Amino acid sequence: MGHTERCTKAELRARLDFDDSKLIAECDVDRYRASGPGGQHRNKVASAIRLRHKLSDLVVVATESRLQGENKARALRRLRSAVALVARVPLPEKIVWPRSVDVSQRRLRVNEKNPAIHHVIALVLDAFADSGGRVAPAAKSLGLTSSSLTRFLKEHPKAWREVGRIRGEAGRPPLKG
Repeated sequence: MGHTERCTKAELRARLDFDDSKLIAECDVDRYRASGPGGQHRNKVASAIRLRHKLSDLVVVATESRLQGENKARALRRLRSAVALVARVPLPEKIVWPRSVDVSQRRLRVNEKNPAIHHVIALVLDAFADSGGRVAPAAKSLGLTSSSLTRFLKEHPKAWREVGRIRGEAGRPPLKG
């Protein structure tokens, strides 16, 4: 395999806007037979999917379904989630929430199935990175209440863990859950 160029955090973050075909074109795709429970219907075909994003070395796997297409869709969602968790960029001066996200009365409401969820998680983590892991300044910069921000994080365990990591780097204790 030849030398693969790495992308910057901002370039990686832009991948959240890529359509599935453009994003998967940047990946090595492995199809294989998954092991585990499933009895006679398992291991008949190579339905498991592993994606390795060549520009970031992020690796995600989806094996839950017997249908390769479903696993591919899950793996792409997981790749977007991984990008949102690792690609910190400076918080913009003016926060612009995706149109499909409801922010009213300083409360954040976004359905887990909303395709913009990865943008929201990335923005929330950017705010924590910019605030040194402090909840109140992060919430203020996003135009949210601290309780709304904390509630959102509790609903997204990987983002919660990443905030814990950000807080630890800033010498702060983990959030109480």
